[in-house]
Amino acid sequence: MNEYVAVKVFPIQDKQSWTNERDVFLTPGMKHENLLRYIAAEKRGTNLEMELWLISEFHERGSLTDYLKGNAISWTELCHIAETMACGLAYLHEDVPRYKGEGPKPAIAHRDFKSKNVMLRTDLTAIIGDFGLAVRFEPGKPPGDTHGQVGTRRYMAPEVLEGAINFQRDAFLRIDMYAMGLVLWELVSRCKAADGPVDEYMLPFEEEIGQHPSLEDLQEVVVHKKMRPVFKDCWLKHAGLESMCETIEECWDHDAEARLSAGCVEERISQIRRLTSPPTSDCLVSMVTSVTNVDLPPKESSI
Repeated sequence: MNEYVAVKVFPIQDKQSWTNERDVFLTPGMKHENLLRYIAAEKRGTNLEMELWLISEFHERGSLTDYLKGNAISWTELCHIAETMACGLAYLHEDVPRYKGEGPKPAIAHRDFKSKNVMLRTDLTAIIGDFGLAVRFEPGKPPGDTHGQVGTRRYMAPEVLEGAINFQRDAFLRIDMYAMGLVLWELVSRCKAADGPVDEYMLPFEEEIGQHPSLEDLQEVVVHKKMRPVFKDCWLKHAGLESMCETIEECWDHDAEARLSAGCVEERISQIRRLTSPPTSDCLVSMVTSVTNVDLPPKESSI
């Protein structure tokens, strides 16, 4: 009509991905302010020339990767992006019994979670997109085509790199949470709140193994050496960033069962944000001391 839209064009050989993404978008309950708004899917052209189109809402700020490349972020912006991103993933992961007149929404694992697949609204609210590899867990139905090693190499959890995952719902949700830990690290790495220089944007593990790591490089670093992207000392001197780093460590834990759920991450960030927001009166000193030994929500809310 008179709004700009985003068009994602799939060549005919990627029909499976187009079909899957369309079906995920058409799942009951997929309307949420932190999930990309779907408009339509259509076939264009004929036979060999055919293209498959997926039309969605357009976000001119582009992806979180693009935004972080060009912009350092404030502590408030970091909290807002991180909290809305966790909120979107928590909703995707949730099964909602009956959704506002639609059927029940099943739990959905993203399986390609990364900063490139998070869009930003003008006010920096995060929106999760790209459901080409997503898998739905409907009670009593097999979850569809779920071969283990899919997604973007750099963001693969250790158990995916090892080819050692079980095909239960929770295993897939925990794989998304590992990737979310890496994206949260990307956010922290571009935050101006720490008392130190903000480095140029880098992808997770770019410093360790460069821009085009092989599967073997990642297996060596992530699985065998159990390495993770580094936290700089100056981040840990900022009470809020220190709490954020603790949360990140619990997202990318080597033990998948110990990882936090997306809902728990959302809760934690909301709590960290409240504890570090500028106090309205002159009680700054007591605020700062109380933040350093903050009790974060218990681990029980792991998945």
